[in-house]
Amino acid sequence: MLAIEDKTRRAGFNLVIGVDEAGRGPLAGPVVAAAVALRRADFSVPVRDSKKLSHAQREEAFHEIYKRSYVGVGIISENVIDQNNILQATFFAMHNAVVNLIAWLSPVMTSQKNFAKTVCLLIDGNCFRSDLPYHYKTIIKGDERVLSIMCASVVAKVVRDRILNIYHRVYPGYGFNRHKGYATEGHKEAIRRLGPSLIQRRSFQCQL
Repeated sequence: MLAIEDKTRRAGFNLVIGVDEAGRGPLAGPVVAAAVALRRADFSVPVRDSKKLSHAQREEAFHEIYKRSYVGVGIISENVIDQNNILQATFFAMHNAVVNLIAWLSPVMTSQKNFAKTVCLLIDGNCFRSDLPYHYKTIIKGDERVLSIMCASVVAKVVRDRILNIYHRVYPGYGFNRHKGYATEGHKEAIRRLGPSLIQRRSFQCQL
């Protein structure tokens, strides 16, 4: 799982950052991205693609990742998704996640003359656009192949799930604590019965 990271470091990149998102498909709520640069990889719990972990396993992995990594998170609201589109909003979230990770690093590191040239982003998927000054590589199924991307997928999923659990308390009739905004029949029925909540993605309503 570290083969791609190791190859990237051998190519001269000292800081390798895995980036992934959660929440591109739901009818409601934000899209969340996470960026993770591993400091240590000796995890004491399973860490893999968040979709293959139970809720309890994700929570355990989340805490392990934060203890052993530099982490940044980017959150883009449903309003920004509607004003742009979900792909562009995902790029915004990934951009912000990387910026927030870099902000945690020591100024001694980031102030070095050629710092930007020593950073490589490993992005899950096949497409990325940003004005960040860093080299990047897109990796299809990166959340199954690259440990730092797996970690990013876990962080993004846990953060987004926690946000939707909060929204469940604000809008209790929609069941956000169960479906997390995805297009389940229960969610669609709640929208038909109650009308759209304030966190619905208006541009996604054709899916109802």
